Amino acid sequence: MGDFRYEREALDPIGATILEIPAETDAEFAEAARNADAVIAPGRRITAEIIEGLDKCVVIGLSSVGADTVDVEAATKKGIVVTNVPDVFVEEVADHTMALMLSAARRLKLMAQLMRAGNWRDARPVFNDVPRLWGQTVGLISFGNIARAVARRCQPFGLHVIAYDPFVSELTMTAEGVEPVGLMEMLERSDFVSMHAPLNAETRPLMKAEHFAAMKSSAIFVNNGRGPTVDETALIAALEDGEIAGAALDVFEVEPTNPENPLLHMDNVIVTPHVASATARMMPETRRRTGREIATALQGGWPRSAVNPEVLPRTKLRRWQPYPMNRGPNR
Repeated sequence: MGDFRYEREALDPIGATILEIPAETDAEFAEAARNADAVIAPGRRITAEIIEGLDKCVVIGLSSVGADTVDVEAATKKGIVVTNVPDVFVEEVADHTMALMLSAARRLKLMAQLMRAGNWRDARPVFNDVPRLWGQTVGLISFGNIARAVARRCQPFGLHVIAYDPFVSELTMTAEGVEPVGLMEMLERSDFVSMHAPLNAETRPLMKAEHFAAMKSSAIFVNNGRGPTVDETALIAALEDGEIAGAALDVFEVEPTNPENPLLHMDNVIVTPHVASATARMMPETRRRTGREIATALQGGWPRSAVNPEVLPRTKLRRWQPYPMNRGPNR
């Protein structure tokens, strides 16, 4: 049996009952969930087949930023709001982004290898061609909550930050001290390129071979967002061919990634296993938030964060709180 104690903090007071469904197939899950008022589905993709069978469902709650585990289009057609938690672990992921960026800039993986091999004197010459961090340019792909937190962290390091996001106004970027630019200009100018785009049909993948080819040969690519936003084969080729200098990755195209993935065995690549958001606070807080969002919807209120705000007119939910309607993945 699963542990839903954090979700229950909001759901028990409204008399909601959590029913676990040990279904192996989508058809079994859809049949068992047919009369559910809400769906929480950690570890299961909520497909169009499942959504079509939901006769009473008001809300599908996600304990993540990304919504790619749910067929949002099908949910919208069915009049079901999909909620996520776009701002629960913003600071944690921004911290991890900076940790990877700085580790790559200071070649920490290689330094550790040289130390362990007893090659103390070989370490310092590595930096003969490495510029100091101060004054370098960081390019952000997408400018949602996490990217903005990264931008704020870059400023004390003397880094110039530029960003590409066609859905965010130039005024919003400049207010954060960030220069708005086009995608190709950002790639050409940046010493670090950090991926923060949400995963959807338009961004699967967003970074392809031609984009890596546009980057500086001294640049480092960082991805703490969603693995499939990057063509991993193209990234590997760019690293092998010297089109870019290195990469720092917390996410991969397929997870868990194959132990034989070349990215795991390159000296100029730093990897972590999709842990950017992980802290003692993360799991309880995301689940509490999921429970609160579902409880709000079940009581007839519009949730704090909706992935598909366009569904509102098709529901009976009341938009009562002063939250903007454009909240959603990575916003």
